[in-house]
Amino acid sequence: MPTSLIAATWADLVGIAAPRFVLWAAIGLLFDALVGDPVFALHPVRLLGRWLAAIERGLFKLGLNGYGGGILLFILLSATVLPVCFTLLVAARAIHPVALDVMAGVILWACFALRDLIAHGERIARAIERGDVGAARRGIGMLVGRDTDQMDFAACGRGAVESLSENLVDGVLSPLVFALAFGPLGAVLYKIISTMDSMVGYKSDRYLRFGWCGARLDDVCNYPVARWSFLVLTGFAWVLPGFHGGKAWRVGRRFHALLPGPNSGWPEATMAGALGLRLIGPIHKHGTLVCDVWVGEAEDPPGAGPADLRRCYRLLILATLLTLLLGWLMARR
Repeated sequence: MPTSLIAATWADLVGIAAPRFVLWAAIGLLFDALVGDPVFALHPVRLLGRWLAAIERGLFKLGLNGYGGGILLFILLSATVLPVCFTLLVAARAIHPVALDVMAGVILWACFALRDLIAHGERIARAIERGDVGAARRGIGMLVGRDTDQMDFAACGRGAVESLSENLVDGVLSPLVFALAFGPLGAVLYKIISTMDSMVGYKSDRYLRFGWCGARLDDVCNYPVARWSFLVLTGFAWVLPGFHGGKAWRVGRRFHALLPGPNSGWPEATMAGALGLRLIGPIHKHGTLVCDVWVGEAEDPPGAGPADLRRCYRLLILATLLTLLLGWLMARR
């Protein structure tokens, strides 16, 4: 490829909160809204997961299964995935500047999961409506890592709200913020970190040290966005009918620290207050009770129904659109 083309594409991609980043993020969100997250073998995130697993196996064979190996995993993923994305963008720009816009939007589309989150929640909502507890359990089993065989409709509903709220940050708002601030390559870098956390960021014998890098980077990347989710969810709960702004503020501040990690508690606890529900409750894994904590105010019901899930969707969508709007306003500064 001509050096001038590479340099021109790079110039399009660098900068902080550039106006073109907002356009590309909007295109990615539009693709996500229209098409969702289709399941197929060559899906970029699936390819990223397989590539991560292949590098992991190679590092473990070399005995690099400690902190250094986890850091090297991040370096190798970034050094291979980001150039591929950049090459696609250069090739698109060689066709036409509009093709660059479309390609940037497609790359960001793979980073967003808003429609997929709502689709998962709606499967559970519809199963509850038709009284199919088996389908509700299968649906929640796709979202959470807990025993589902004894969960009733209320437990399935609140598990769905918990998962949708937590994934609002790492599946939508964080990649959106990185896209708005640093462009598509920034969002892809975030997705690399998020995938590392989801695949190796566990406190198990195998991953306690190896997964440390991915887990800590994920904590750092999501730290400001999780707190932004508290503010934006609370704000909409104050102004929209049928929600509870005061409870969102109180429950978010009081209960966020009860959940593991520095970030997930903010959107989950805030959503509990905004919807006027109690979340979490007894959770079993492999037949063992691992959690019996309620998040929410004592007078609120311990579960969620279809109407609650659909109110949750409204907040997810509005939080996403407001974040995009603020990105646009910052880009116009």
